Amino acid sequence: MTVPTQDPGVDSGYRPAGAPHTADEVRGSSIGELMRQVTSDLSTLMRQEVELAKAEIRQEGKKAGKAAGLFGGAGFGGYMVALFLSIALWAGLSNVMDAGWAALIVAVIWGAIAAVLYSMAKKNAQRVRGFKQTSDSVQRIPDALKPHPEGVTR
Repeated sequence: MTVPTQDPGVDSGYRPAGAPHTADEVRGSSIGELMRQVTSDLSTLMRQEVELAKAEIRQEGKKAGKAAGLFGGAGFGGYMVALFLSIALWAGLSNVMDAGWAALIVAVIWGAIAAVLYSMAKKNAQRVRGFKQTSDSVQRIPDALKPHPEGVTR
């Protein structure tokens, strides 16, 4: 005869993964029932961890994508600075008049745009924090599930 694994008022048959069993529940259960409960709890735990990891990947991927786009914009701005500074230097040395100074002004504007894009990209990149919730919850998996070869005898 087996003892129910939940309070009598709960009829869903669901027991949260990691919920402790009482000593009477364990004593009154067969080995097969205990193994079924352990397997069920492990299965639920693994599904929950996978779903948490997927959600975190989506969330952090969006942040990383935005930061990458802004870094790309900053890189293009930097390219434009180099281009216009080169044109300005060339035109300034050859003409020493208006065309060269105009190109220099455009290069300074592109430098400002690149600096703003870079600072925005840096702020977005700092908000990418990895899989914090998944790693925190995985660390809470009971030690019983981790191998301990020194305590095993055959």
